[in-house]
Amino acid sequence: MSWEVVIGLEIHAQLATNSKIFSGASTQFGAEPNTQACVVDLGMPGVLPVLNKQAVNMAIRFGLATNSEITRRSVFARKNYFYPDLPKGYQISQFELPIVGTGELSIHLDDGAEKVVGITRAHLEEDAGKSLHEDFINMTGIDLNRAGTPLLEIVSEPDMRSAKEAVAYAKKIHSIVTYIGICDGNMQEGSFRCDANVSIRPKGQEEYGTRAEIKNINSFRFLEKAINFEIERQIDVIEGGGEVVQETRLYDADKDETRSMRSKEEANDYRYFPDPDLLPVVIDDDDIERVRDELPELPDAKRARFVEAYSLSEADADVITSSRALADYFETVVTEAKGAEAKLCANWVMTDLLGALNKSGQELQDSPVSAAMLGGMLQRIADNTISGKIAKQVFEAMWNGEGDADAVIDSKGLKQMTDTGEIEKIIDDIIADNMAQVEQYRAGKDKVFGFFVGQVMKATQGKANPKQVNELLKTKLSS
Repeated sequence: MSWEVVIGLEIHAQLATNSKIFSGASTQFGAEPNTQACVVDLGMPGVLPVLNKQAVNMAIRFGLATNSEITRRSVFARKNYFYPDLPKGYQISQFELPIVGTGELSIHLDDGAEKVVGITRAHLEEDAGKSLHEDFINMTGIDLNRAGTPLLEIVSEPDMRSAKEAVAYAKKIHSIVTYIGICDGNMQEGSFRCDANVSIRPKGQEEYGTRAEIKNINSFRFLEKAINFEIERQIDVIEGGGEVVQETRLYDADKDETRSMRSKEEANDYRYFPDPDLLPVVIDDDDIERVRDELPELPDAKRARFVEAYSLSEADADVITSSRALADYFETVVTEAKGAEAKLCANWVMTDLLGALNKSGQELQDSPVSAAMLGGMLQRIADNTISGKIAKQVFEAMWNGEGDADAVIDSKGLKQMTDTGEIEKIIDDIIADNMAQVEQYRAGKDKVFGFFVGQVMKATQGKANPKQVNELLKTKLSS
């Protein structure tokens, strides 16, 4: 039987506020356990939550960035369930009236196709604490620092039909929330994590199959692997004569498999009711326009501008604008690299810079080579001070902390040889010493030309201007 996959994602983006959503406690990551949970976060008797206005503004910002409806009157509810790391016994969330309503997002797939994925809603809620199992023997530690941290839960329509589409959608959401500054997007620290709802159905069937929810996936690679495993598991279950059970599952990255965690609850299991301690959130047009005025250039607009202004390919623009920090880095490089083509700048950013960062395990903000330094080096390629080959040595030296491009070029004597007379003399000597290869070239063996180029570059220690070398060789070998 031919199967169709149906995927919806619930993405939890931790909002980049300094304090929690209903208290003044700090949201800073990495503090000692249980040092950033105040009486409000713990739900102690006699305390009342006070809504963080900045969290509301950030939710509005997301709604505007995704062309979603902004609910003018939204309500907080109590979602009742018990876990050891949820001290109140309920989570303050939103149910019937979320702050952000329906919207849509366009994603670009590997084959160049574009797909629209619907956004069902995005609602504000508080995070729970964290249960720690690995540091204790036969016990669980509870760290409540995260309790009360503001989250925006972004729920998609079940519009995705493959793991790759789900990853493309998650990356697009990640790009948007980091571009507009509402989330740092750090998946290792849990600031951005995904739940995937996965089901299968026979192709052509309109009714959805029974879904399983895979919880708390914290990398795009694991998201793809978890979904693909779950697809195969469900196919094996059904084709083996069984039935898929609606449940919540966890992905084990070490074993590359999902395993059952608990039966999946329905909304009525949580006994939602409006939180009596919080008034409805009322948003007017002035609030929305004020937030709209603060929006930066969004990823799609920046991508289109890079294609238009810098003549980048769609694929290159996708990479360069994948994060706001990388796009800003690239534009600084272009500004500093006076006379260099934008395509050259893009190639160095995508290949050499990102390659070096990946190899060293560093993030862009930790790069030893600043955008101004890289731009300065590319300017030296453009004005023929160095060749592209020598630039590799310069970049490595800059990466190792040996100064900017000009300092490295001077200290290592890497300035390109551009004296035509000097290069001609070297070429004459090489031709005189290799007459057999000269005759081969003149007999039509064009590949021998590369031999002469290599000999000249070797004799000049790579400092000869490649364009001059090619032009002079062609003239002299043909005469």
